[in-house]
Amino acid sequence: MSEKMTSAMSDPTLERHFKGHRDTVTSVDFSRNMKQIATGSMDSCVMIWNMKPQMRAYRFDGHKDAVTFVQFSPSGHLVASSSRDKTVRLWVPSMKAESTVFRAHTATVRSVSFSGDGQSLVTASDDKTIKVWTVHRQKFLFSLNQHINWVRCAKFSPDDRLIVSSSDDKTIKLWDKNSRECIHSFYEHAGYANHVDFHPSGTCIAAASTDNSVKVWDIRSHKMLQHYQVHSGVVNSLSFHPAGNFLITASSDSTVKILDLVEGKLLYTLHGHQGPVTCVAFSRTGEYFASGGSDEQVMVWKSNFDECGDNVKVQRSTAPNLQVPPASSTTHPSFNSHPSELHDQASEPTGLYNREDSQTAVPTQSYSRSASHSRATHRQTCRDPSSSSSTYQTQTQGSPQVQAQSHASDGGAPPGLASTLEHIIGQLDILTQTVSILEQRLTLTEDKLKECLENQMEIGLLLQRKGEEA
Repeated sequence: MSEKMTSAMSDPTLERHFKGHRDTVTSVDFSRNMKQIATGSMDSCVMIWNMKPQMRAYRFDGHKDAVTFVQFSPSGHLVASSSRDKTVRLWVPSMKAESTVFRAHTATVRSVSFSGDGQSLVTASDDKTIKVWTVHRQKFLFSLNQHINWVRCAKFSPDDRLIVSSSDDKTIKLWDKNSRECIHSFYEHAGYANHVDFHPSGTCIAAASTDNSVKVWDIRSHKMLQHYQVHSGVVNSLSFHPAGNFLITASSDSTVKILDLVEGKLLYTLHGHQGPVTCVAFSRTGEYFASGGSDEQVMVWKSNFDECGDNVKVQRSTAPNLQVPPASSTTHPSFNSHPSELHDQASEPTGLYNREDSQTAVPTQSYSRSASHSRATHRQTCRDPSSSSSTYQTQTQGSPQVQAQSHASDGGAPPGLASTLEHIIGQLDILTQTVSILEQRLTLTEDKLKECLENQMEIGLLLQRKGEEA
């Protein structure tokens, strides 16, 4: 009895929901300090939601067509957005809504992502190219051109040495950023990958596919490690927990699912959105995750994985021991045995599910959840990845996007120094953005001045001709 109660209490819970977009929410991302959430929508707006209930949301108008993707910079002082209007914008997430804009591609820009060091951007487009840019002055660096159809998504690896991209040509390509060459292509047979991302360790990638499946590939052996067939609709988005033990997925079947990568099974099915769930993202610590859908809502959930104690803290050095199939099984295992789902319909609202605030005017809904097994089993799956005999003991560079929860214990910088450095980085980001805006204004002024001088010269020539004719 008590174990069941513990299990129920430690299920993911809905903390907040935001309503403000006027069309499908296409993308969602958390700021590093968890104070803000950025979303993009088909309504062509970027919105910045403040987690404090008393603070108002910011609506950024600038794009002339649907916003396809948004992401905070690693420092949290910039937000990048891509759009169907073929441009990318860099915003300062404050009330002033200052932004710089650049025409990134010749067709819809499907995604934009920062590098781990915050110095570069990678964009993916319907013009079949992937492009890499500097954040400062948005200078174009190079293009990757081997896809033969629309490119849906492109991301940097945690150490910034690789880029992964997915395309409607049914391939997922791995690129070496320095040599600018495609080093491997993974082939999708039934559908194509809507979304792709690196595992925090940098040794695996996961792809959300239009064939309703989620696949996890090893980027060194190029073998498929896991194949989940748990959704009944197109999988639109996915996000790794920073510890690397869990993967969250969003689907057109109107559900969000949490997968246990260590055990290779479904943990939870969350029903909250009315209609397709289009985007999902974990916070930088994994304590929360957010989802957005065609119902124009943004929902913020508390993971409650901390029940496992210290075992699900962010691990930067190793990947979990993913459930690789035994030698006797086929090369492409399918973990499609759907666990028995216990649909526990919430007949009476609870405080966590009803919470409303100044940024939302959504009627209370009931949410069902399904746990694939008891919390006792879940505790076993939450073992410390570094203590297992992992075959993925590969050091990563420790991307700033994934921060360890304790600086002193792992020999890092003291918290005071770290926060000071973060503040300096943030101020530099804002300074860079301000300089970029000033440069744009100066260019506009120079163009106007040039136009005035040319007009004056023309008037002077006309007067001279008239004087000569007279």
